[in-house]
Amino acid sequence: MKLRHIAILLAAGIGAGCSTSPAPQSGETADLVLYNGKIVTVDASFSIAQAVAIRGERFIAVGANDAVRATGGPNTKQIDLNGRTVIPGLIDGHLHNAGGGPGVDLSRARSMAELLAAVEARAKSTPPGELIVSNADWHEAQLREKRLPHRTELDRVAPGNPVVLVRGGHEFIVNSAALARWNITRETKSPPGGEIGHDPDGSLNGELVDTARSLVKLPPPPKLTPEALEAQMKLLNAVGLTGVRIPGGFQFGPDVIGPYRMFQQLKAQGRLTMRVNYLMRIYDFSSVEKVKATIASWNVRPDEGDEWLRIGGMKTLVDGGFEGGHMREPYAEPYGRGGGFKGIQVVPPSQYIPVVRELNRLGWRVATHAVGDAAVDEVLDAYQAANAERSIAGKRWTIEHYFIARPDQFPTVKALGIAVSAQDHLYLAAPSMAKYWGRARADQVTPVRTFLEQGFLVAGGTDSPVIPYNPFWAMYHFITRDTISDGVYGANQRIAREDALRLFTINNARLTLEENVKGSIENGKLADLVVLSADYLGVPEKQIESIKPVATMIGGRFVYTDPSAGLQ
Repeated sequence: MKLRHIAILLAAGIGAGCSTSPAPQSGETADLVLYNGKIVTVDASFSIAQAVAIRGERFIAVGANDAVRATGGPNTKQIDLNGRTVIPGLIDGHLHNAGGGPGVDLSRARSMAELLAAVEARAKSTPPGELIVSNADWHEAQLREKRLPHRTELDRVAPGNPVVLVRGGHEFIVNSAALARWNITRETKSPPGGEIGHDPDGSLNGELVDTARSLVKLPPPPKLTPEALEAQMKLLNAVGLTGVRIPGGFQFGPDVIGPYRMFQQLKAQGRLTMRVNYLMRIYDFSSVEKVKATIASWNVRPDEGDEWLRIGGMKTLVDGGFEGGHMREPYAEPYGRGGGFKGIQVVPPSQYIPVVRELNRLGWRVATHAVGDAAVDEVLDAYQAANAERSIAGKRWTIEHYFIARPDQFPTVKALGIAVSAQDHLYLAAPSMAKYWGRARADQVTPVRTFLEQGFLVAGGTDSPVIPYNPFWAMYHFITRDTISDGVYGANQRIAREDALRLFTINNARLTLEENVKGSIENGKLADLVVLSADYLGVPEKQIESIKPVATMIGGRFVYTDPSAGLQ
């Protein structure tokens, strides 16, 4: 064989049956070697290796067993993976928190009867007249009936208590006692950017959407503690997450600086077990001066921080969620109200565009919640206006969610280098989307394959607690377009397993401008990885949903291990 051909084979790793990396620098002895595995590197070639060596917080060698094990010394710990698959640490690009809380837990309800029983049980243990509030981590699509509870149903199980069911980040469902407490009647006008729900006869159904939620004054959430943040991080570590991008506060609510300061405290104390990219958030768009004053009060700088904790930009929004996404075309009947309802424009262009332009002047990267195609139009108009003053190309401004996409939007997205932060809402909420928007529109919700074919940067996430935080559920959905309760939606938008894994690793690193330090298993990068219970690339598709980590590592340190895994 000619020397040139031998060199080509060795460079490709064919001789060793796996990928190779450059040898570690002279004198670098590994602290830890993981060998005899299937190391899915997610490098530019999507190489597969057998072993990886780690020194301190970084990878120093990736390749064949013998070559990598040779980086060890007498004090190096060497762990036999016994053929297990290893992937880069997973990153959720849009996660508020892991859910839970002191309210009524509806996350396990699978029928209307179970939901109402949970509310009734809380009412029986609550003094008359005292407020009952649910946690936010549930959705009507998880119920057999695929609908929200009605005001009158809540009246029946909790007649003596005001009840507020918090559904995700965009809607409350309340009973008559709650409506009476806050003096909301059938004559009350919906506020701009919100909707008070009515039955066909004009009576209130109990739904308060987007800004209409402000008519209800809930008590502040329990005081956030470092211990609560640590507990949440441990839950996320256990599903393989080594990084999260938090879009505008760890809790739904106006306090965005408090949780950030607490993350800073944990970092200073060495207690972080998660890399956090934290976005600040604007709630009041009424004037540019108010926005500037709010930002000044935080005393933070754009992009401040390091690989553990970094300010990642500014979260804004223009429309609602499933029930209020702003569309070009009316909602399906009866929600379209005879063609008159196209969703909710929460922030009008007259307020949104000046704020976005000012954020750009101040050096902030902008990430905007936009569900409907009309909402995306508004975002693109604002981003173009900002770009006309100061280029945003290459800064990876984002559209968060981008449920409904139109081809005439793609040239602008591409020209400005806008990234898409995509989540698996359809996996859980497909029946609701079909109900609100019609099946044809719901079939093409979050068209990840189309985005990738357009060459867009697409980063994956879950929007937890709106959708459960398990990244393997999200990857399974993007690969199959299967849903929890309603079969496959939009099979034409299926993507390959390799692409789904990129969404939750290197693409999220690119989204936060950190692809040179994390997101793949390569020499010199941060040693973030996950050891899996099954071969992600090889198991039948349905089994991807059930994959679990047996170990999660961040910066060369295991932050989660399954005691039964036998990794010694």
